[in-house]
Amino acid sequence: MATKPPTADIDESRVHVTRPKKVAVGVPAVLHALEMANEQMGVTRSVQTLLQVNQKDGFDCPGCAWPEEDRRHVAEFCENGAKAVAEEATLRRVEPEFFASHSLDELRAHDDWWLGQQGRLTHPMMLDEGASHYRPISWDDALRLIADELRSLDDPDEAVFYTSGRTSNEAAFLYQLLVRGIGTNNLPDCSNMCHESSGSALTETIGIGKGTVSIEDIHEADLLIVAGQNPGTNHPRMLSALEKAKQRGATIIAVNPLPEAGLMRFENPQTVRGVAFGGTKLADEFVQIRLGGDQALFQAIGKHLLEAEAAEGGVLDAEFIATHTSGFEAYRQAMTDAPWREFVAATGLPEKALRRVGEAVRASKATIVCWAMGLTQHKHSVPMLRDVVNMLLLQGNIGRAGAGVCPVRGHSNVQGDRTVGIYEKPSAAFLDALDREFGFAAPREHGYDTVEAIRAMRDGRVRFFMGMGGNFVSATPDTAVVEAGMARVGLTVQVSTKLNRSHVVTGRRALILPTLGRTDRDRRGGREQRVTVEDSMGAVHASRGRLAPPSEELLSEVAIVSRLSALVFGTSAGASGARPDAPAAPPAGGGATRHDRGYPERSPREEARTDGPDPAGVGHPSNVPLADWAALEADYALIRSHIARVIPGFEDYEERIDKGRTLHLPNGPRDARRFATADGKARFTVNPLVYPVIPRGRLLLQTLRSHDQYNTTIYGKDDRYRGIRGGRRVVLVNEKDIVALGFAEDDIVDLVSEWTRPDGTVEERRAEEFRIVAYRTPRGNAAAYYPETNVLVPLDSVADVSGTPTSKSVVVRLEARP
Repeated sequence: MATKPPTADIDESRVHVTRPKKVAVGVPAVLHALEMANEQMGVTRSVQTLLQVNQKDGFDCPGCAWPEEDRRHVAEFCENGAKAVAEEATLRRVEPEFFASHSLDELRAHDDWWLGQQGRLTHPMMLDEGASHYRPISWDDALRLIADELRSLDDPDEAVFYTSGRTSNEAAFLYQLLVRGIGTNNLPDCSNMCHESSGSALTETIGIGKGTVSIEDIHEADLLIVAGQNPGTNHPRMLSALEKAKQRGATIIAVNPLPEAGLMRFENPQTVRGVAFGGTKLADEFVQIRLGGDQALFQAIGKHLLEAEAAEGGVLDAEFIATHTSGFEAYRQAMTDAPWREFVAATGLPEKALRRVGEAVRASKATIVCWAMGLTQHKHSVPMLRDVVNMLLLQGNIGRAGAGVCPVRGHSNVQGDRTVGIYEKPSAAFLDALDREFGFAAPREHGYDTVEAIRAMRDGRVRFFMGMGGNFVSATPDTAVVEAGMARVGLTVQVSTKLNRSHVVTGRRALILPTLGRTDRDRRGGREQRVTVEDSMGAVHASRGRLAPPSEELLSEVAIVSRLSALVFGTSAGASGARPDAPAAPPAGGGATRHDRGYPERSPREEARTDGPDPAGVGHPSNVPLADWAALEADYALIRSHIARVIPGFEDYEERIDKGRTLHLPNGPRDARRFATADGKARFTVNPLVYPVIPRGRLLLQTLRSHDQYNTTIYGKDDRYRGIRGGRRVVLVNEKDIVALGFAEDDIVDLVSEWTRPDGTVEERRAEEFRIVAYRTPRGNAAAYYPETNVLVPLDSVADVSGTPTSKSVVVRLEARP
């Protein structure tokens, strides 16, 4: 029997600290996962649900985006996957009576863990301006209210539409079509805050913003460098792939400021060796690098390879460099001129250690570099990742078996959402194809990314905000600024499965629209529907929920977007089939022009544009997309047929995902060493070395997840592998730094971030009451959990080029509590 939700927040006075673990998973992980599943779902429901996770006829795990192998285990889930499923398939419910008995002020006073533990949302809810409580509202009234609000805007760019990585390809494609039909590209998403730096660096250097490896490549690699990533907590199923590579003779090097149990030893609970014989040692070497020093490491490896080539020859792949790359000579000269002492200063590692890593790369026949947010959330993240590519290009480690770049994504469909159009800076090719398919003129002006959207809310330039999944308020940087900006918005709409901080920090009016989750059966149009998702390695497969929804009031995300689009645009019957290459007619059945919807025919942004030829090449497109929204809601296959005609690589979409098969999207660098760059070649780049310089008496803080957490969803109170139990407001600090700063372990301090603006002004932000924990981290570095420390990350402190918040390099001081 499932337990009831908690009645109190986490009691931080009960934090208990033990020694960090040196081994991950094993029987304790299985028992912990089953305990949490039983708490939320009960025994029978847990067994029925977990056996469907990541199966070909089941549903995709709502946790991470690590890919499945073609041959799957009967229990194809990890500890955190089980927690994610338990959270979504919980028997706990948040019904209208809950909101009647809990005022908004009361809910705001609770922590994120308590809010998330209350259960599944069951009914649409409305918060009227000035009201103290949410009240029930019908779907028709809720969607009509949104449509009316959108029509009342003076400019479509006053609306912001956020997306989390949980949204399916089908829902995301319709969502971006709705937004572009309204007339804006304001489509910020969670990618902006995590892997945008990866996309920026990879697009520039190899012509695609994704990784270039498959799961089979992981198994076949000779050397795997896992940098700025903690797979034991964030992507535990990755450990099985690393174990397989290790058993085939691979070398694994872990690069991280913190020692992580999952990269030390892995006890695979699905094998006898893992349960009874101590498991598998994974990392052959742990490179404990200073925060922000990774660029220097990869430059040092490159310099070592170039020196070895000059001394003995045969180290570099000269044919690959000559045939498939450009910019090599400039890169070689830059590395020749780079002094080793700078690499030592940046990394905190002796030259001998740097050369040892370089020698492992030199000896490797096939190298993969895997990374996550530890590399992407610094001001210099994009040049850092360019230098990862530089190092791999030297030996031809792009486009051959067992080699390549492997950015490991977080949310289970964050990569798929971007593929199908959730992007504030869409390509002209995508927009042209969208115009041809739906007979309208999509806006070309770039929209707001996440940080730009927050700035616009702060400045009062946003009147409408809609979040398709996720927890925008808790996930974003500079919490106080976000909350103040959100309060200035006229109407905020959250499409959600569970209660979170974004439901209690709202605009003047607010809507909660409860939706189906991955585990829920989705029956529309007289049949059970399936959706699709894309994993970290460009593989697309179907997902079909099996559980009865927690309420008959729930709509799928597809249904919500379809019904809202019909209200905004009108319905065009018969428009969901293949579109002829002919001039498009205005939508039938009451379709509204932009003027009819209350917008000026041209927005202020558009007034500044120069009129040119019709971008779609279809005559005179209407101002709204031509689609039969009711038909799309009733049959998701029709949405996939649109996707197949708009986005290359999705041809024969339906047939290729049928019966559990996987659709592998084309990847030019991986498939044919084809690079969609300006000169058609992979690009060596020259990047000045950058690394943080920490002021005296200060620490450089990285924000990170606990083990009982995924992104902003907090499953429990513990970080078992790091030895933290019962609480979250802790800061991990080197023992010598604790003494040098005049503190003792267990002292309670405030964390005060210090950020110097370009004009020299120093801004401070404060996070209160954190317990100091002595931990094995480099001198000058510290770590603490988000979202509690997001308040410390300055809104305007972002990565160059990508605009990603610098959550892994926050200068802080520890301040004693009065």
